[in-house]
Amino acid sequence: MQLAFNEYTKKHLDFLLKSRVIVAVSGGVDSVVLAHLCHQLNIDIALAHCNFNLRGKESDADEDFVIELADQLNVEVFVQNFDTNAYAEKNKTSIQMAARELRYDWFYDLAEQLKFDYIFTAHHADDNLETFLINFTRGTGLKGLKGIPVVNGNVVRPFLSFSRDSIEAFARENKIKWREDSSNSSRKYLRNKLRHEVVPVLKEINPQLLESFQVTLENLNDTADIVEESLNAVAKRAIVDINEDYIAYKISEFKKVNNSKAYLFEMFKDYGFTEWNDVVGLLDAETGKYVSSNTHRLTKHREFLILTGADQANNDTKLLNVSEVDTSRETPIGLLSFEDIQSSQDNTQSIICIDKSKLSFPLIIRPWRKGDVFYPLGMKGKKKVSKYLKDEKLTPLQKQNTWVIETEDKIVWLIGMRADDRFKITDTSSDFFKIELH
Repeated sequence: MQLAFNEYTKKHLDFLLKSRVIVAVSGGVDSVVLAHLCHQLNIDIALAHCNFNLRGKESDADEDFVIELADQLNVEVFVQNFDTNAYAEKNKTSIQMAARELRYDWFYDLAEQLKFDYIFTAHHADDNLETFLINFTRGTGLKGLKGIPVVNGNVVRPFLSFSRDSIEAFARENKIKWREDSSNSSRKYLRNKLRHEVVPVLKEINPQLLESFQVTLENLNDTADIVEESLNAVAKRAIVDINEDYIAYKISEFKKVNNSKAYLFEMFKDYGFTEWNDVVGLLDAETGKYVSSNTHRLTKHREFLILTGADQANNDTKLLNVSEVDTSRETPIGLLSFEDIQSSQDNTQSIICIDKSKLSFPLIIRPWRKGDVFYPLGMKGKKKVSKYLKDEKLTPLQKQNTWVIETEDKIVWLIGMRADDRFKITDTSSDFFKIELH
């Protein structure tokens, strides 16, 4: 196996031979063998071990074992202790997910702080099959069936072409010691249940299961490349505007393809959406309809779909008060300044000059609400703010970011758009007041 590992690394991962590498070592056979093979290949390595404090003395014995292994190989070792149960409870996640998050966050920090180029984990071919089956049983798209990537950023998994049996055989032949994790025999975890009850049956049906699975993965990854190319072509045509606040997609481009749902899924799957029939329904929905996830909102606006973050889709509805002595106020849409002036000035989108005697302090600054009405300056009569915004053809995001200034439940200014006619300066006005949006 040493020869096979050397040849594989030199052929596919030759950039590692001159890199500084952290090898994640739990004490189990996979990671211990990986450390030995890297050491024999003269890769510049250090070991990193996580003590999750989940198995009492057994966890502590694993830590001691890894420290001894580092001493045996004459390499540096880093150890981190975690209160995994507390982290899982605080973040409302499973123990397995908590351990994963803690582990990788620490590895990334360690690599960045100490200038390591890569992080090695000992995932092998059987792990890849188990991950495939987990994703398959839970329901997934093509991405979930592509398997674990060999290189993902600075995380490298050089064992993915080797089986668990071959790794254990190498350890026994070379009298390499390792630690057995008692939790690996538990059937309460889905991965262990698949490992002990499902995979053996599949291997009995097909003794060459891992080889066949590898071919399947190669075919799926080839197909994924084709899908990615097609998806990029549609995205290039569909995206008409992109900035830090939103992405706008032309609906007609989704309607041109044979399977709109498939393209919508691939385009928006990473934004947390789950109700895909509702997403498809947006293509023919009325303007203003939307679908939300925990992190994003997708809104129908005329001939576009507008993708925004959930934090942008939900305005802070806190009321901001402005007293008569205030000269400025910071708001979510910019800085507002307030100034008494000696003579009238022309109104612009960002400046209004009004009759101060018609105001009652404190003024209120807030997001517009459904049911708001005002008397647009230069127009006859009152108008619903919602109708005004619609007539102005504002995008959903622009509507969500629209704020007003009011006095005694009367809108003074649709900020940055239009003042209310009731507060305009007339020939009898003598108390002039300027409000400016910076």
